[in-house]
Amino acid sequence: MWFVLSGSIHLFFEGYYAVNYATLGSKQTVFGQLWKEYAFSDSRYLTRNTFVLCMETMTAVCWGPGCLLVAALVTLRHPLRFPVQLVVSVGQFYGDALYYATSFFDHYMMGVSYSRPEAVYFWFYFVFMNFFWLAIPGTLIYQSITKTAKAIATVQRLEGSKSDYACSEK
Repeated sequence: MWFVLSGSIHLFFEGYYAVNYATLGSKQTVFGQLWKEYAFSDSRYLTRNTFVLCMETMTAVCWGPGCLLVAALVTLRHPLRFPVQLVVSVGQFYGDALYYATSFFDHYMMGVSYSRPEAVYFWFYFVFMNFFWLAIPGTLIYQSITKTAKAIATVQRLEGSKSDYACSEK
């Protein structure tokens, strides 16, 4: 369910931003209003910030479809599930880490704050709502690595057994 929800958010909500970033302030649509509300926690969304635009576009174009692909691979029990899950999760984790890092750098090093002073905007919208894209992909990265390592170890063990068997036959 994570990949379906995350993929839908990336494709539709963040995709909306990527397509409408230049005129977002004048949008009266539901997504336009939601983005304006979210901009109270990060005003870069209404200032045509290059990093935010590139990050949201990359997220919508790559990680949105990637999430839905992983969801399909999970459903099909396809062997590519864990490698694709790893790539998508690393992309999500990296994008979110950069998102936090650029904002915190600007705040602590440059004295620029993008969030309104009310705690709900910073702690709930900015920190909490984005933390999901560190915590869940981080867990999925670990899962992908351990499952892949286990599969490779099993194959190596089986190949080792075959070569041992072949040597004993001679």
